[in-house]
Amino acid sequence: MSKEPAIKAKWDSIYKGSDDSVAADVLRENSFLLPQQGQALDLACGLGANALLLAENGLAVQAWDVSSIALSRLQKKAKQRNLKINTKQTFIKANDLPANHFEVVVISRFLDRSLSAAISDCLKKDGLLFYQTFSREKRDSIGPNNPDYLLARNELLSLFPHLKEVVYRENSRIGNLACGERNEVLFVAQKC
Repeated sequence: MSKEPAIKAKWDSIYKGSDDSVAADVLRENSFLLPQQGQALDLACGLGANALLLAENGLAVQAWDVSSIALSRLQKKAKQRNLKINTKQTFIKANDLPANHFEVVVISRFLDRSLSAAISDCLKKDGLLFYQTFSREKRDSIGPNNPDYLLARNELLSLFPHLKEVVYRENSRIGNLACGERNEVLFVAQKC
């Protein structure tokens, strides 16, 4: 039996009670790397803060998520800001990602290792991947606890071996734990 209805119901329930979202640090801090035009995908977009930032930067944006509630809220925000974002409700699978299609792909707080090759393949030459998600060495209890959804040390680098690292930050438990991002890994890479 498919898990898809249960996963959709879970995320619809979460987004039903939440309307606040901020673009991922990896995208906000590195938005100067974005191309001036092109196709962008916010994969597992949630409430779509990344999609909104991409559209504000002049990109043609697709935002995909399993939650119809999240996508509906994103469309409302996009309309209020006079932005065009194409949304797609989907349980994301590798064969959904068209080859050599996007200049930019953004993934925030989502991890499905089986999609790594398809994510790399969907980028055009010189395309950029902005990725941020939880680490197994996270300091706080936010996010998942299941190691299936947490990155091992340096794992994100190994998931995208054919992309060129541009930015990588995994602060982990080094130094002053009261400072810096300690829960998530940030990665920007380019397809060469």
